[in-house]
Amino acid sequence: MSGQQRELEFRFLAEPTDVNYGGKVHGGVVMKWIDQVGYAAAVGWSGRYSVTVAVGGIRFVAPIRTSDLVTVSAKLVYTGTSSMHFSVDVHARDPMGGDARLCTHCVIVFVALDDAEGKPVPVPPWVPQSDDDRRLCEYATQVMALSKGIEQTVARYRAPA
Repeated sequence: MSGQQRELEFRFLAEPTDVNYGGKVHGGVVMKWIDQVGYAAAVGWSGRYSVTVAVGGIRFVAPIRTSDLVTVSAKLVYTGTSSMHFSVDVHARDPMGGDARLCTHCVIVFVALDDAEGKPVPVPPWVPQSDDDRRLCEYATQVMALSKGIEQTVARYRAPA
C-alpha cells in the first residue's frame, strides 16, 4: 500500500514523565514525537525503511502541559528522488474541552533505504494537486533551503582558520 498514506496523526495524553521542572513538556520529547510520526508517515508513503535526514524551521509556539491531549500531524508536502518532506504540526488542548492550540511546527525530511545495503532508493512521487498543496510544497522547499544555508554558515565559522 505504498504511496497511499499522505497524512498521519498520532494522539495521546502528555504524561508527567514528559515534563520539565516548570511543568511543561520538554522540547526534546516533542522532537521525539515529531520524529516518530514522521517515520511512520514516511514508511507509510514509501513502503520502505526510512531515516530522518533533516528537520527545518522548528518553532516552539506554545507550551504543552501535563495531561493535555496532544495531536501530532504529518502531511507529505514534497518528494525528491528518495526523500520525503513532511509538514508537521503539534497541537494540544485540555481533554475536558477547549480549543486546540498550535504548540510546535516544523518540516522533517526522511530518505527511504533499501534492505540490503542501506542505500537510498526511489520513493513514489507526489505531485501537488491544489493551491494549498503547491503553497505547502513551496514552503517546505524554502524552509529546507534556509536550513541548508544555516548549515553552510556554521560550517564556514567552524572551519579552521
